Amino acid sequence: MFKMSEYSLVAAVLSLVLALACYVLAFAAVRLGARQRTGLALSRAGVGGETVTATAPTQGANAFATYGTLLTYLAVGFLTAALIFRTIYTGHGPFANMYEFSVAFAWGALAMYSYFERRYHQRTLGLIALPIALALLLYAIGIGATNHPLVPALQNNLLLTIHVAVAIVAYGSFTVAFASALLFLSPWRRGLPSPELLDEISYKSVVVGYPFLTLTIVLGAVWAQTAWGSYWTWDPKETASLVTWLIYGSYLHARVVRGWRGERAALLLLLGFAATLFTYFGNLFFGGLHSYSGLGNP
Repeated sequence: MFKMSEYSLVAAVLSLVLALACYVLAFAAVRLGARQRTGLALSRAGVGGETVTATAPTQGANAFATYGTLLTYLAVGFLTAALIFRTIYTGHGPFANMYEFSVAFAWGALAMYSYFERRYHQRTLGLIALPIALALLLYAIGIGATNHPLVPALQNNLLLTIHVAVAIVAYGSFTVAFASALLFLSPWRRGLPSPELLDEISYKSVVVGYPFLTLTIVLGAVWAQTAWGSYWTWDPKETASLVTWLIYGSYLHARVVRGWRGERAALLLLLGFAATLFTYFGNLFFGGLHSYSGLGNP
């Protein structure tokens, strides 16, 4: 089962690389088509052979984008298999160390991207979401898979699985929000979705992710009471999670109550995702009660 998990992970990485290449080619074709249509409009020569030349890049973009989406779905399938094989091999949910959670984080990012891509039909988000997932998988491969006995704090399989599973959904949703916010702030508008649509996707992504982050913190407190005898210890990871929760809560408050839209809201989402990554990696630098999930440790 260990080898099957490893093979599935490699297959997911290869699928993701091909998917990203297809999305890049699709975006380049869209920009080329837009440039050609602009030139035709300015020259008032949008007839005959020139019209065919202008529409060809768009047709190519649709084909590349479709292949990219199919390959992304394939990568999600391979990652699902990798996590299942890993669970069978270790005897517990694949959430006990940085290797396992990095793979799960990547799965969450791709799964939530796939959901929002199907809902809004905006594959441009993949230009940001897919590299993040790919970086997480390469990071996991770099640190290597380990299978040490679980420390006592992790020996609550059900609570461990639920606690980390809801965190994966939250982190995946925030990845999509980050992708749409970054595209919103891009100075190159040609070929990108409208700012209004990107702003809407950002908001809906946080609406999905925020309750799951809240549940992550609540379940973490219950777990802390069971494992360490206290609901809250101001552990670095706990504190970082709380800061992240406050940032996204501030975003929702600013948007709903204050009517924030556009650049200010997008910048706040960039800050929120930076806090998300800090929460994820922070225990590697600051130790604390969550240090058992560090590099090479169970």
